[in-house]
Amino acid sequence: MHTKKVIVIDPGHGGKDTGAIGINGILEKKVVLNIATEIIRLNKTLFEDKFDIYLTRYSDTLISLSDRSRLAKTLKADVFVSLHCNSSSTSSKGMDVYVHNTNIYEENLKSSITLGWCILEESTLKLGFKKRGVRFANFQVLRETVAYCPSVLLEMGFITNSDETDYFLEPKNIKAMALAVLMGLYNYLNIEL
Repeated sequence: MHTKKVIVIDPGHGGKDTGAIGINGILEKKVVLNIATEIIRLNKTLFEDKFDIYLTRYSDTLISLSDRSRLAKTLKADVFVSLHCNSSSTSSKGMDVYVHNTNIYEENLKSSITLGWCILEESTLKLGFKKRGVRFANFQVLRETVAYCPSVLLEMGFITNSDETDYFLEPKNIKAMALAVLMGLYNYLNIEL
């Protein structure tokens, strides 16, 4: 029997931790939760529930970083994707994907890089975001999940950039970003099957 792939989506920040505050007061924590919620909806409607998707938070609550990682371990996730929006004091724009700079979990690191490129390709080619690349970082959620599964942290545009902030104010664009992430996951999981 073919079992569903388990995906943990981590909408960053939440509760008193707003994350970045963008132009016109747009909050990172709200944008990423809207995208995560839409990923679940699209998985049900367009993908006929192909994946078993869990969120680390379903509302505006603050979840500790270690609890986010623990969920991926407990659920035996096939992939972990942390959603964020970037901010900058300059006119930066585009999407980054971060993977953990581990040298211990080499197999999961390679798979994380592939996963990152799959999501980046979908998002930048279909949505027109500038591709900033896959980068290495020692973020706690990546450090604590890479031992169990491929894991990436997405920086989905800069909410301090007027064009990218305007983009996220449109519900249809929240759907488009959610679909791009889901398609990236779909492409990755079909490569890895």
